[in-house]
Amino acid sequence: MEGIRSNTCYRDLLRKIKEFTLSILEDLSEGRSPLIFIQRFRIYCTDFDSNCSCSCNKPNGHEILTFQKESHVHRIDVLLRVLLIVQQLLQENKHASKRDIYYMHPLIFSDQTVVDRAINDICILLQCSRHNLNVVSVGNGLVMGWLRFFEAERKFDCINSPNTAHTIPVLVEDVKDLVSVAHYILIVEKESVFQRLANDKFCSKNRCIVITGRGYPDVSTRRFLRLLVDKLCLPVYCLVDCDPYGFDILATYRFGSMQMAYDAKFLRVPQIQWLGAFPSDSENYNLPQQCLLPLTMEDKRRTEAMLERCYLHQEVPGWRSELESMLQRGTKFETEALSVHSLSFLSEVYIPSAACQTSATPKLPIKMFIVGSLFSPLSPPSFLTSLSLHFLLFLSSKQRQSPQLSPLS
Repeated sequence: MEGIRSNTCYRDLLRKIKEFTLSILEDLSEGRSPLIFIQRFRIYCTDFDSNCSCSCNKPNGHEILTFQKESHVHRIDVLLRVLLIVQQLLQENKHASKRDIYYMHPLIFSDQTVVDRAINDICILLQCSRHNLNVVSVGNGLVMGWLRFFEAERKFDCINSPNTAHTIPVLVEDVKDLVSVAHYILIVEKESVFQRLANDKFCSKNRCIVITGRGYPDVSTRRFLRLLVDKLCLPVYCLVDCDPYGFDILATYRFGSMQMAYDAKFLRVPQIQWLGAFPSDSENYNLPQQCLLPLTMEDKRRTEAMLERCYLHQEVPGWRSELESMLQRGTKFETEALSVHSLSFLSEVYIPSAACQTSATPKLPIKMFIVGSLFSPLSPPSFLTSLSLHFLLFLSSKQRQSPQLSPLS
């Protein structure tokens, strides 16, 4: 359901809205109960058969809405009211957020999720993406690094100040003239990690672009990431917390969300590689027990449900193994826990070494060594250059022992 932003697209959508409403009026005038067919899409199932069709971007059955079912009457009412608002937005070439739409009829809509479902239903009925309806997200995403682009008349020049955060444009279709000299794209789950990298001037030391969706990414962040990957053809890595929510965010970036499965083809980024954090990192980097949290019952339930997703079996079995390991260990930890060794451990040690591993095939275990007590929180390891890091890795591979070296694994 690819979106093409043009007058022709608007006219086509307005024509479809008119035809849809006229068909309902015709049925009602002739005493028939209108039938509204909503196709259903999915990005995963619990069928491990290789013949599973979840990733083929085709509908998987449909739902029929009718006035004859009392439970459907309110849903149809909401759908038609939202459709009227969408028609007005298109006719006046204005934009509105889902929250704006909710507050136009709060007593009738009763809850934001009711509006969200109506918008998804309309996208499926009209065979378009949400932004084609002029319904936009409230942007949450941030970007920094070796990138320059224009959005409408506004210039985003991240290259001149690669460690400064810029908000990701809401109208991604207006992004033009992308220029980048980056070597890769790094997605981080949380704003706190993003700010840590900015403070450490990570992008100045590493030719990269860093993006965060501040948790679960909104549509604008996912569309912007997809645009960068399509235009720049760079490797993409993702760093998330070692917990079920972090993994689900990683899966959302790579495979899409079930709520917007109808548009997953244009939102997912199949090239994403999981950079960390992994369950084994707690041992490999000697995390203190205080940094580890027990999985709650909800964590375990969520993890067991994710293990049943077909794409984990078919496309990324290694990810599934890591998820199983988390469940077996019964513990989780935040990415920031790795900073127990030093404030800049993430930017100076963990991410560079993990990126080196992830880009290599096959993936080999890495042994990190800490020199003396220089990795204390009071003394960030600014002395570590990429050369000294490779030297430490060389020592690890040779299994040399020194009284001043203590292995992390």
